[in-house]
Amino acid sequence: MVDYAEPATKLEHKGYNRGLILGLTMAESMLLLVFCLLLVAAAIINAERAKTRLAQDDLLKSKVEVASLKTKDKQAEKAAKELRDKLAALENQLRSVSLIPADRAKFEKEWRDLVDANTELQLLKKEGVTAEKMAALQKAADELEKTMAVLKDSGLSTTDAKVLAERLKALLENEQKQAQSKPHEWPPIINLSEAEGYYFQSGSAELAGPFDEKLRGPISNKIATSLQTYDVDVIEVIGHTDEQPISRGTSNLDQSFIDVLAGKKPISSVLPADNAGLGLARAIAVANVLKADGKLKNATILPMSAAQLVLPGDILTTGQAGDVKSRRRIEIRIRSRNATVTP
Repeated sequence: MVDYAEPATKLEHKGYNRGLILGLTMAESMLLLVFCLLLVAAAIINAERAKTRLAQDDLLKSKVEVASLKTKDKQAEKAAKELRDKLAALENQLRSVSLIPADRAKFEKEWRDLVDANTELQLLKKEGVTAEKMAALQKAADELEKTMAVLKDSGLSTTDAKVLAERLKALLENEQKQAQSKPHEWPPIINLSEAEGYYFQSGSAELAGPFDEKLRGPISNKIATSLQTYDVDVIEVIGHTDEQPISRGTSNLDQSFIDVLAGKKPISSVLPADNAGLGLARAIAVANVLKADGKLKNATILPMSAAQLVLPGDILTTGQAGDVKSRRRIEIRIRSRNATVTP
């Protein structure tokens, strides 16, 4: 008969093995788990510390940049103040009438520099260079620079880029030559002759009613448009006559024309004794009407006389006498002021 009962020591060993995990007791396994969790927590803490250090570094860089910007702003403000002080000093020197030789030489040099700059500006204007054209040219240059950068990023070879740049340069030079070769546009000459209905009183400088109305209306509007379109500021009013002699023995033009220009006397008070005086008197009459027009207030209006010397079409007379209405006329020419300035 076989005895199936096992010894007590063997049973106790079996019960002990039931509480083991990979050869470790439950307590040892829990300690190992806690240790692993601590390692993970330490790694997370180290990562957060690294992020914190990066954030602190960025904050420090930002503070440095802010301080640099403040320094630049202060420098710009200081430069602006120095420029204002220099301008104020120049104004004080300009007002002074008793400069010492050293200051006078310095002032005259700075003045000459300003005059030269103004002369260059006027030359650019005559060539048709305006602020708008300069801005457009700068914009085109910026676009060209961007295009070259794109071509470079696209893998264009250095040789191809140089060829393209030379081609673009040649095109720009050709465009500039064509612009310089274009004829300069001048404001049109406005011709107001008796043949077209622009009358003065016979033998005098008094404007007929319809002539006066047209001067204050469509003619002054046309002049104002030309001033703006061609960027000019001088209006020349030229009186022309025919070669019929004037039957008056004496003239009071020398004594009266200043008062007439100033509006102290009417144009009817002027008594010319020759065609030169009649042409000037009629030019003064037209100039006074134009000066009263607000649209032309910024222009300089100059009355002149060509007497009987110049035929229509800018041809000098050789003695074509007679009653010719087309020769009795007012010509209005518009131009820019000469850029000649002296200290």
